[in-house]
Amino acid sequence: MTDVRDSGLNLELERERFRISPEFLALYNRPGPRYTSYPTAPVWRDEFRIDDLERAYEQADTARTPVSIYMHLPFCESLCLFCACNVVITKDHSVTPPYLATLKREIEHVSEQVSRSRPVMQFHWGGGTPTYLTPPQMEDLFGFTAEKFSFAPDAEIGIEVDPRVTSAQHLETLSGLGFNRLSMGIQDFDPEVQRAVKRVQPLEMTAELIGRSRALGFESINVDLIYGLPYQTAERFARTVDEVLALAPDRIALFSYAHVPWIRKQQGSLASSLPEGMEKFRIFCAALEKFLHAGYQYIGMDHFAKPDDELALAQRQRTLHRNFQGYTTKAGADLYGMGVSAISAIGSTYAQNYRELPRYTEAIERRGMATMRGYRLSEDDRLRRALITRPCCHAVIRKDEIGREFGIDFDDYFAAELARLHPFLEDRLIELGGDEIRVTLLGRIFIRNLAMIFDPYLEKQHLAEQPLFSKTL
Repeated sequence: MTDVRDSGLNLELERERFRISPEFLALYNRPGPRYTSYPTAPVWRDEFRIDDLERAYEQADTARTPVSIYMHLPFCESLCLFCACNVVITKDHSVTPPYLATLKREIEHVSEQVSRSRPVMQFHWGGGTPTYLTPPQMEDLFGFTAEKFSFAPDAEIGIEVDPRVTSAQHLETLSGLGFNRLSMGIQDFDPEVQRAVKRVQPLEMTAELIGRSRALGFESINVDLIYGLPYQTAERFARTVDEVLALAPDRIALFSYAHVPWIRKQQGSLASSLPEGMEKFRIFCAALEKFLHAGYQYIGMDHFAKPDDELALAQRQRTLHRNFQGYTTKAGADLYGMGVSAISAIGSTYAQNYRELPRYTEAIERRGMATMRGYRLSEDDRLRRALITRPCCHAVIRKDEIGREFGIDFDDYFAAELARLHPFLEDRLIELGGDEIRVTLLGRIFIRNLAMIFDPYLEKQHLAEQPLFSKTL
């Protein structure tokens, strides 16, 4: 499949395309960024501070760009061993009111720098476990935010929910507030895998939550799966995929397990039972074939969507975008991240809040903002960000499109990078046309590797004592 618009697939032909050697996999399966930003976070600078971010706020408000808001709610009752998110593990729910009070101070401060004439097109609660909050706490936080910002009538309002702690009352409250998109973790339905990663979540529990969500009229339901977890095999994971397909979610995120025990120590206990190399590749391919055969569109990297879903439509219309929340249809919106560790992307500026809850709280109480680090993109950064986004979202780089946008001769500017693409062509990862670089279906599995060709910061990052990124598969 060489075009994202193709709907028919000859699965036997695709299986032939997936027949790769261990040597091929060893060559391409190496540490690399997920490119939810470019430049990636290790490039950002600690000397970037609140004043720098406020200048970006001022510029964005002058430009009157639309707004996207992300809020990080970090609390979980228990730790899933595979998790690499910024979380606070506690069963003591008394931690919630002080955090929400601090978050409100940040919301108020940021809202003062965002004109009410700028519509909020996207609003998302992530975590952690946002449904760690009680329904009254969710109503209070949402109501406070809605008073400070202007939500567009058709705003995309989403939340991550954990079926193990999300009640019927949670769902009814979210529906009443106007949330229209749910994302829920599954990872794997296999009981042995669930026990190994300490996330026991029976199929029946998840099916009941999805059924209630459908009855309440949520427009889109996404489920997250992870391949590469302990004790997974292609055959066992295929059973989970069949069970997921029976639930008929609108979107599916199929993430590669990121084994980074030097960052998340709890992952160290999983090392001896992880599928690696060709077996992990087989697990992914088995899932990919089933999703495609069921009619889902392969959005790219790790996402699938039903053909009539907004993500699929945006990809066909070439309006799809990628940010810290993954794939989104809200291109052109400035992202305001609030909460501990939250990331903002305002114009040509990135900024991240402190990761530690005490430091975040102290900074908000002192200044109303908690910027830990950030980065302002150069013109070359902006060019490369646009280029890297194209194959990740649309599976094609159109040279003339990039050239016109940035006033360059593509072949001259990227002569060195183009020379390094020859192995990708020989290995059937890309196809070259007169004015485009088109990614094959096999190439889309290794899209991060293609993006890395155009990332000049990686050479220095490879010299770090510990890897900075998980492997690309």
